[in-house]
Amino acid sequence: MFRWPISVYYEDTDAGGVVYHSNYLNFFERARTEWLKHIGVKQTQLLADDIAFVVKHAELDFKVAARFEQDLFVESEVIEMKKASMVFRQRLLDEAGTLYCEGLIQVACVALSRMRPKAIPHHIVQELKGGS
Repeated sequence: MFRWPISVYYEDTDAGGVVYHSNYLNFFERARTEWLKHIGVKQTQLLADDIAFVVKHAELDFKVAARFEQDLFVESEVIEMKKASMVFRQRLLDEAGTLYCEGLIQVACVALSRMRPKAIPHHIVQELKGGS
């Protein structure tokens, strides 16, 4: 499980100060990126090695509207790992435990030059399975 803080900025919201629905995906993406950084994975190095992670499928369940100037956090965990893909469960919450949005995001590892599936690098698999 990885936890990353999110502050809701004006740019994340609609005219009523409510987080626009597609921005929940941005929050989840940011948390996955920060998790990779946390375990020592540099995406610039992955790109240099012709490796990229791409979202293959996303399901979101909106529970409560998040609003401008809220301080929230994203909890992320890998719930399924295959040779060239993984599924993340991600949840946007506040400190009181209120759930704002929950998502299942399937990410595929690809050889960027061919956009074809590629095995997830072993060191990343080990770090993610190790709970880092």
